[in-house]
Parts: sequence; structure tokens; C-alpha cells
Amino acid sequence: MRGSGWSSSARALLVGPFAALLLAAAPADAKVFFSREEALALAFPDAERVDGKTVMLADEQATRVESLSHAELETRLVRVYTGYRGENVLGYAFIDVHNVRTLPEAFLIVVSPHGEVQSLRLLAFHEPLEYMPREGWYEQFHDKSLADALRLGGDIHGIVGATLSSRATTMGVRRALALYQVLVQDGHD
Repeated sequence: MRGSGWSSSARALLVGPFAALLLAAAPADAKVFFSREEALALAFPDAERVDGKTVMLADEQATRVESLSHAELETRLVRVYTGYRGENVLGYAFIDVHNVRTLPEAFLIVVSPHGEVQSLRLLAFHEPLEYMPREGWYEQFHDKSLADALRLGGDIHGIVGATLSSRATTMGVRRALALYQVLVQDGHD
């Protein structure tokens, strides 16, 4: 992975929400599954390089992301990771960190160059583990885009006893797809 050229204090600021999630005091059953580096390596196994770019969303971009996703943004500071093999783009990855009920979860969404979910990987879950969806549940998002009925009760089946978790994940995936559309597709990155 190529370095960003940022100072260590600037890098700390940019990964702050995810680092804070990993280092925060959490219940005994909280679980961290992958670091950011591990998740990116799994997200782009054929990549020769993964570049990260930090964007501060302008007001109109933030409004458009929220409108497209039907979900509030947690922050306007967004990090977009792009996987490359040679000069070919393999996809784009976004880390979504948000509260499920009162505690955070984080996952990495990989979006294809055509705007469809390639993969979804849970990075950390700090709610009680019985509220965490089973691994197979996440496969519902594969190949989905904003054009699909990407909502609970639509293309996504909810989970009895984990409604808030399934809703939070669905909204996070919608945010990532909206960020892709605003920053990559419309931004012509």
C-alpha cells in the first residue's frame, strides 16, 4: 500500500473514528475482527497497490449523499480507498463506523467500478454479540446498487432480534454506495 505523504498527526486525525473504535473501552463481548490494513488486503487480494484519498464533503455533496442514501452522515470527512492492478481500478472501499444502538460497529464496503457491492466485511462489533447478524446474512448485499431495492423489507431480509443491527448495516451500505456515486461516479475519479 502506498503512503499518503501525510504527517503522523494528520494520519491519526484521518483514521481517528476507526482507531477510537478499536481502542475504546468496550463490553467484554465486543469483538474486533480485522484491522483496516487486514480488511483492505482481503478487499483487494489481487491489487498491486491500494491508494487512500481523504475528502472533506462540501455542503452540497453531503446533502446529496444523505438524499441518495436516505441515511445521515456521521461525518463529512471521508476516506476512499482505491485498489489497482496496473492502471486498472479493481474497486473502491469505504469504512463505515456508526452506532447500532448505543455502541459502535465498523465495516468495510467494497464497491465495484460500476457501483455495485463487491463485498462487505464486518471489522468490529461492540454491541452484545447476540445482536450481530450471522456471516451469511451479509451476502445479501453482494451485487446490489442504489438502483436496487436496497432496504429492509425490499432486497434485504431483516433479522428477528437484530433489527437495529440489520438496519444500521443497510444504511451504512447505502451511505457507501451514495459516496461512490457522489465522489467517484459524479466526481469522475
